[in-house]
Amino acid sequence: MLAHHHPNEFTYGSVLSSCDRDRGRQVHTLALKTSFDDYVYVGNALITMYFKSCCSGDNNDEYMTIFKSMPTQNLITWNSMIAGFQLHGLGEQALEFFSQMHHGDIEFDRSTIVSTIGSLCYSQYSGNGKMLSLEHCRLLHCLVLKLGFIREVEIVTALVKTYSKLGEDVAECYQLFAEASGTQDVVLWTAIITTFADRKPEEALLLFGQFRREFFNPDCYTFSIVIKACAGLATERHGSAVHGMIIKFGFEGDTVLANALIHAYARCGSIDLSVQVFNLMVVRDTVSWNSIFKAYALHGRGRDALKFFAQMNAKPDATTFVALLSACSHSGLVNEGTKIFDDMSRTYGISPQCDHFACMVDILGRAGHLLEAEALIKQMPVSPDFVVWSALLGACQKHGETKMAKMVSMKLMELEPKNSLGYVLMSNIYYSNGCFNNAEHIRKKMQGSKVMKEPGLSWIEIGNRVHEFASGGRHHPQREIIYSKLELLVGRLKEIGYMPVTSLALHDMEEEQKEEMLHYHSEKLALAFALINSGYGGSVIRIMKNIRICVDCHNFMKLASVLFQREIVVRDANRFHHFRNGSCSCSDYW
Repeated sequence: MLAHHHPNEFTYGSVLSSCDRDRGRQVHTLALKTSFDDYVYVGNALITMYFKSCCSGDNNDEYMTIFKSMPTQNLITWNSMIAGFQLHGLGEQALEFFSQMHHGDIEFDRSTIVSTIGSLCYSQYSGNGKMLSLEHCRLLHCLVLKLGFIREVEIVTALVKTYSKLGEDVAECYQLFAEASGTQDVVLWTAIITTFADRKPEEALLLFGQFRREFFNPDCYTFSIVIKACAGLATERHGSAVHGMIIKFGFEGDTVLANALIHAYARCGSIDLSVQVFNLMVVRDTVSWNSIFKAYALHGRGRDALKFFAQMNAKPDATTFVALLSACSHSGLVNEGTKIFDDMSRTYGISPQCDHFACMVDILGRAGHLLEAEALIKQMPVSPDFVVWSALLGACQKHGETKMAKMVSMKLMELEPKNSLGYVLMSNIYYSNGCFNNAEHIRKKMQGSKVMKEPGLSWIEIGNRVHEFASGGRHHPQREIIYSKLELLVGRLKEIGYMPVTSLALHDMEEEQKEEMLHYHSEKLALAFALINSGYGGSVIRIMKNIRICVDCHNFMKLASVLFQREIVVRDANRFHHFRNGSCSCSDYW
């Protein structure tokens, strides 16, 4: 223009594509002055520009005003609106626009359908919102079949992603994927692997193997999903194998993948490998530091986390302090945790939220400062959530505080009536104090409310296969050998000092019966199975458990590590326990 060349509609469109909101408004004003705002190409560019800048879903938003004022609207106009709504998570508005197109006999294409399907993941319907979104996805799926678009790989990918996010059965997602045979690309493969990664990580890794056999090359995003599946399986051999492939494909310098590996190795119990990956990183962002802090927290190495925090050269965020406070909690660092909590707002300007308060309540509660923990909850600027109250209830159980526990358990039952935690912990507290009638009352109330207790389960990998054990379970093919081995093991451990903590058997029964109940906890069954099938070499025995390890099993594992001169690693619901030579890495503080 300075060179006296007059812009046309394409000039305006190109300029608007690179503008932020303020500069875009200036160009918009110029378009109005030169009467180019009526051109459909310019109108489409204005809609896209305003969507990039801001979107509330309000009819008075600038993109909506432009859409309504356009003398002519084409397919790109409608697609721009639907894609904009999808970008900002406004699924209902996207669906409404698509409905107007469909019922108004306005032509639509593949891009229209892909954006509309994708927007359903973000629909914020009241009540049964997810079910409504799922129903709309099925209706769109039917339309896709009717119009013959089902062979379009982009549409199949959108359907797989949306069905997965809305909780559809993985088998249905896989069927869609399989029906696209011959047109599958890396994006669709990654979508189906993502679907399985959260719910069936072992099958996600099998799919990744198939993906490679089809001669597809993974990109960074594919690898990030596969690492996530490795973390879900918590087996080091899978993580190491994928790590090797990342190096082979030249992605070892990728910060996102390194962050994912730090997390995966920590989840597998290999904290030293997490630290190794972190130390070899060329570029570290805030997520990198948060990942190593979380890794140390998971393994109860609070002082190491604080040492690394002192070296942090990235700006900490709210997640940083959750990880640090968790690390302090698992290590009994009350003073250090209190200082970190105070420094959050005072030094770093980050207001503590529920997660931070929950960690601080846990720090105080574990150390026996129950009144201080309760006072902190009362001072919270936000309403305490389930996690905050459950931290206090766990502390009440640890220190036998029945009166406070009763109040806290009621809070938990009010917040999440179908969550078993409040019922189970309160019942356990009553049993531990000999209040059997009160305990039974809680159990009956739980049954009457149809609340299901999470069963105690443990997993162990032997011979490239994961074996599951339930407390008292007798379904394993080697059950007779396992139970026989366990009885011998208990006898040998008693000879070197093992004494069953029968107060943990939560029933009014004879001492011998209580001992028998304790013997068949899931992690003990897993240990016996490991000893039967892995020999007596020096390899580490790794057991995963879904709930907190009890005091009796903790003592059992410590003595077993002495008897067999092997390291035993148990990951429970809260953290890792590394048992070596009769000691645990948690220093009996968990």
